[in-house]
Amino acid sequence: MADSLKEIILDHQEADLPTGIPRRVQVTPVPGKATVCIGPRRSGKTTLLFQLVRQLQSQGVPRRNILYLNFFDDRLRHLQQQGPAPVLEAYFSLHPENKSLPRRRTTGRNPHGNDARTLHFFFDEIQTVPGWEAFVERAMRTERCELYLTGSSAQMLSREIATQMRGRALSWELLPFSFREHLDFLGIDCDGPLSTRRRLLVEQAFVRFLEVGGFPEVVALTTALRIKTHQEYWGAMLFRDLIERHDIAHPRAVTDLAHWLVDNVASLYSVNRLTGYLKSLGHRVPKAVVSSYLEWFEDAFFLFTVRIFDASLARANANPKKIYCIDHALVRSVSSGILVNRGHLLENLVFTALRRVTPDIHYYRSKAGREVDFIARMPDGSLRLVQVCESLADPRTRRREVAALRDAMAELNLASSQLITRDLDQEQIPTDSGEIEVVAAWRFLLDLGGPEPLRFAAE
Repeated sequence: MADSLKEIILDHQEADLPTGIPRRVQVTPVPGKATVCIGPRRSGKTTLLFQLVRQLQSQGVPRRNILYLNFFDDRLRHLQQQGPAPVLEAYFSLHPENKSLPRRRTTGRNPHGNDARTLHFFFDEIQTVPGWEAFVERAMRTERCELYLTGSSAQMLSREIATQMRGRALSWELLPFSFREHLDFLGIDCDGPLSTRRRLLVEQAFVRFLEVGGFPEVVALTTALRIKTHQEYWGAMLFRDLIERHDIAHPRAVTDLAHWLVDNVASLYSVNRLTGYLKSLGHRVPKAVVSSYLEWFEDAFFLFTVRIFDASLARANANPKKIYCIDHALVRSVSSGILVNRGHLLENLVFTALRRVTPDIHYYRSKAGREVDFIARMPDGSLRLVQVCESLADPRTRRREVAALRDAMAELNLASSQLITRDLDQEQIPTDSGEIEVVAAWRFLLDLGGPEPLRFAAE
């Protein structure tokens, strides 16, 4: 067993790890804390670990100081009985010189640094091994190391790993490709001012992004294979991350609920309405259980609930809520409707773009009952009003959307807001409450910004 473990460690240290498209996520290790990457299934968490390994190598970290293990590897199945302790024993038997290193004091911004004296442990799907929490805590306490964890299985989701490590870990979300990452995949440079040619390329890429979505694995697939793959994701999320993991007594009820929600993305719902719907299908599921289902959907980064913007939490919970999916193209692939509401898909896309920037997202309803799709508190603390409308060609639609934003700006004392459309770009609409910026969705996605892509030697 020990020799097999050593062989696996050495195989990874010698392997040319596949890194894919460099992700635009800023992962900053903090001394004394594990770095936990959380996100939905198939969003690329393992590939991100490989990219971080390559980044360390390009910064001069010796490969012998990097340990990567995927605990889903069937050759490591014996650890499910023994626990993870043999991992470090095997590693230090291969590299005894690293065990003898004294620990440094943790002073300064990054006291470990990426030098030859720091160890970097990458543990993928570590939740499959019992006793992993104590093992990780001991490694951080006794070794001079930076530690990276991921996980997503029926036993424990990556979000729960972060919860288990509370106080000893920092979490970083990795969602499916953003539009900028989609452009990176296509090799389109979107930085700086756009020439006419590059703008046309970006606009064409946006049409493609609307069609294929952000899951890395499906970007290059044909339509039929993409739909089939999305449907497999859907099944895994439902049955492994929800039904199997929570031992749900009414699996058909949670499946029917998920189908209703994905058919109604960007629409309002209430727990009473959902409970009544399930009852109409013959499911005897109480409201408290339906509420638990909704929480579990969000825990799995599957479906997200957005509440009304209100200072009173009780009022926010009492009002209808809106539902969004992790990926707009996944909605198209699994929806039971023949025709999918394109406006709702565009709104879902804008939601996921905002969600990459901030989790603090609500919808707003003015005193006159007019609704604004999103009010998001940005990382700098500012509030951002965003309305989504596929087209403003109909004058009545234009008046309705402008009136909602005008009311919201006046009531919230905000001087500006944005109206996102499918095509119309860069129009300014002055109102007595403030200015409304009409902007095409592709430009809005680029303007949201975000971290630079990870850099490593291959570039």
